Amino acid sequence: MTSPALRKIALGLFVAPLALGLAACGDKAAESEAPVASEALATVAPPEGTEWASVITKTEDGGYRMGNPEAPIKLVEYGALSCSHCAQFAKESFADLRDDYIKSGRVSYEIRFFMLNPYDFAATMLATCGSDEAVIPLAEQFWAWQPKMFENLDAFGQENLQQIGAMPRDKQFAAFAQAAGMTEFFASRGISKEQGAQCLANTETAQALADQTDTAGKEKNVTGTPTFFINGANVGSMEWEPLEAKLQQAGAR
Repeated sequence: MTSPALRKIALGLFVAPLALGLAACGDKAAESEAPVASEALATVAPPEGTEWASVITKTEDGGYRMGNPEAPIKLVEYGALSCSHCAQFAKESFADLRDDYIKSGRVSYEIRFFMLNPYDFAATMLATCGSDEAVIPLAEQFWAWQPKMFENLDAFGQENLQQIGAMPRDKQFAAFAQAAGMTEFFASRGISKEQGAQCLANTETAQALADQTDTAGKEKNVTGTPTFFINGANVGSMEWEPLEAKLQQAGAR
């Protein structure tokens, strides 16, 4: 998890300029009840020669969905790549979610990225720099690597991070990515340094991510990460075991 000093710097440099609402990793939103199915839902066969876990598309809401687009149970996560609670959830859940639920065709999973600090901007801009199909796998790998990012930032130092904040906006994201070790991380996974630099210099992408975050807060009552929705119902922030129970109650059993 990011240290309080690093988070203070992050908020001071980026939240006000990008008009982000206040939110934090692990904050809990008001919950509503997920739908309950009286009977177990039938599995849905994927197109011939494929599996649902390999079907990844970008959605109209700016998220990235894995699985059957017409799945009767739609799980949405508002998550931040810098959020340690999101990383822990990914570690606990992803293999089971993919293999037991998404592959059945009954559940689709969509990640909608939520910005908490400048590291989220840089990481998300790099994770979405390549093909849509690569985004969710890259996010899962990044969450597993996340502790190393914070080690790198601590070693880089507060004073140096503050100097990055004085750079022009189109230079800041690349500088934060370099300081955090993200540039090398994504380069080793198919996003070349040149390609990544172009994506990190795109301030329109950064503003779109800020707007998406602002909209999630105002219209969806997302106050922290991770926050989960099942078929449009905000079920709040929780670990994998209780969320799995809610998916089963909705018919994935």
